[in-house]
Amino acid sequence: MRQTELYLTDEDRELIETYRTKGLHHAREVNRAHILSALDRGIPEAQIMAVLGVGRTAIWRTRSAYLEDGAEYALCDVARPGKPRQFATDVEAKITALACSEPPEGARRWTLELLEQAAQRQADIGPISRETIRRLLKKTVSSHGAR
Repeated sequence: MRQTELYLTDEDRELIETYRTKGLHHAREVNRAHILSALDRGIPEAQIMAVLGVGRTAIWRTRSAYLEDGAEYALCDVARPGKPRQFATDVEAKITALACSEPPEGARRWTLELLEQAAQRQADIGPISRETIRRLLKKTVSSHGAR
């Protein structure tokens, strides 16, 4: 199979060399820098795959990303959108503060059901389920019985 030739600019060579030799970079970024450097030197894909332990697809994607938008685009991961937060951090803080406050009269401690009822009574929190409260409180580091 014929390999597409790749020629880096001097600026790109310097950038790639910094990724390869210094600084803290993700392993994928360093591998991509090695791939681009090897392609620039004309090393066959089979040899790159054997030495770096990457597949032909990784080489192909790195090469095409460089040709499409340059070295920075080829080296770094593109930000992924992810799932947006359902509740703002101030709501999470209010629920945590509520859980750390004194329980309502007649109860020895807060239960998820009591927290749900108290949170829903507050206008700035709005409708929230017990499971969501449980997950929010699970993220916080707190001592639930030491007083």
